[in-house]
Amino acid sequence: MDVSWTVWVLTIVGLSTLIAVDFFIGRKPHDVSTKEAGIWTIVWIVLAVLFGAGLAVLGEGKASGEFFAGFITEKSLSVDNLFVFVLIMAKFAVPSQLQQRVLLIGVLIALVLRAIFIAAGAAVIANFSWVFYIFGAFLIYTAWKLIQEARADEDDDDWEENRLLKSIEHRFGVADKYHGTKLFIRNNGKRVMTPLMVVMLAIGMTDVLFAVDSIPAIFGLTQDPYIVFTANAFALMGLRQLYFLIGGLLKKLVHLSYGLSVILGFIGVKLVLHALHESGVHVPVVSIPFSLAVIGGVLVVTTITSLIASKKMAAAEAAKDGKPETAGPSDEESKSVSS
Repeated sequence: MDVSWTVWVLTIVGLSTLIAVDFFIGRKPHDVSTKEAGIWTIVWIVLAVLFGAGLAVLGEGKASGEFFAGFITEKSLSVDNLFVFVLIMAKFAVPSQLQQRVLLIGVLIALVLRAIFIAAGAAVIANFSWVFYIFGAFLIYTAWKLIQEARADEDDDDWEENRLLKSIEHRFGVADKYHGTKLFIRNNGKRVMTPLMVVMLAIGMTDVLFAVDSIPAIFGLTQDPYIVFTANAFALMGLRQLYFLIGGLLKKLVHLSYGLSVILGFIGVKLVLHALHESGVHVPVVSIPFSLAVIGGVLVVTTITSLIASKKMAAAEAAKDGKPETAGPSDEESKSVSS
């Protein structure tokens, strides 16, 4: 897709305006209701659909298909990332009215980081086609790692700070409580960070790891930097509202890691096939409609099986924790006693 600098500028201005609107809506700390989160989640998804449909109307059918495939993939990976956000929020006991501010800054950091990764990835791909082998192998390895972690059934109810974050806390010091939306305060004449600043740093560092996984995945679906950037942007926008909407549902998506591993593995194989094709080897070429069907199908199946498994687990836990009823006298014994 041939995109002029004018279109790039207009797109960035448009996305910046949407981000500013999002910031204006959540500028005042408050508890986000399910209704508010639901409405704005739908708004962001509708905007993404309109953008993708607009590409098709303008005669860019291939770009439209690539956008939707990339958007769904990135949105799915973002939902998986919400698990980590939940753990970070719990680790630092972030007040509910401040969580939306943390997530908003986290999304902004993620957008900037992914823009940098996308620019670097596009430059590397343009000059070194063999990088597709590396991207493909990395995604297949990531898919295998996800399966191993899911099968290990490890306890993920805690999140540990990395060394860099601990060193930053030690260097600047951290206040013993939250001070509204302030990031720094004066404590005994010394400028120290508030816990809110620490949480934002934790979210930002986590976003770096997320970008490492997601950018190769979407480059496996399209090599168009414009589509890669817009799909990422629309997938990230609305993530804050989605956090509050499906916070309780996250624990029920017990098979999400398996579904994402299948998707990443599929894209990894697609990348390797693309690399072989570019090298002159006659191999099957995976089309975007087929990729879209696979990604959508895997997510639907994963969601259904997750909800069924969660329901069975809840029933088993209820039966296990329930106290057996005390056996009462039988009818015959009752009659005998009465006589």
